[in-house]
Amino acid sequence: MQLRSVFLPIAATSRRDVVERIVQLLVGLFLYGVALGLMVRGGIGVAPWDVLALGIAGNAGIGYGVVTVLVSVLVLLLWIPLRQRVGLGTLLNALLVGPSADLALFLLPVPPSVWVGAPMFVAGLLLLAFATGLYIAADFGPGPRDGLMTGLVGRTGWPVWLVRTLIEGSVLLIGFLLGGPVGVGTVLFAFGVGPLIGWFLPWTTRVRAARSRQLARA
Repeated sequence: MQLRSVFLPIAATSRRDVVERIVQLLVGLFLYGVALGLMVRGGIGVAPWDVLALGIAGNAGIGYGVVTVLVSVLVLLLWIPLRQRVGLGTLLNALLVGPSADLALFLLPVPPSVWVGAPMFVAGLLLLAFATGLYIAADFGPGPRDGLMTGLVGRTGWPVWLVRTLIEGSVLLIGFLLGGPVGVGTVLFAFGVGPLIGWFLPWTTRVRAARSRQLARA
């Protein structure tokens, strides 16, 4: 197998375009982590993938962190039949999102009530959808779970919002059946993140493509 069949090529039009794409990637991943921190601080439910991980951890008797890594590896294996390729964004997703989420959790106060926590969660959900569109549109490759989404979109031709909703809904159902904790925020995430990403991703992609064409003519 040739390396170029595994790693995603960079589709930039100029050196400045590469720099701008890298900045966009880094900002998007940082905001992704901040969004996760906002949702955790909101305290009204965890994301469906966390429901799954906690459900597996409770049944298998192994740590949540170990399960999270194993699930990520399994999702990456699903990339193979979907012909998804690893990029810089895939690697940086694993390295940067966690620390930026930790920073957000360190800086954000614990909300005094659910009336404050719920808006924090919604703000985090909106920010996560925007950040997802921002870093994927940089075209350096998605993270494991986002790559599953883009791979299925490419293979099925279905819209982003539908594919993402089906993924999150399926993961939520499996996690719930395994005994994972489900809250109001979990349901909001499962059925809200798909339509939101379905709006933000095409928009950020168009903006990035227009900017790249502008730089190519400069």
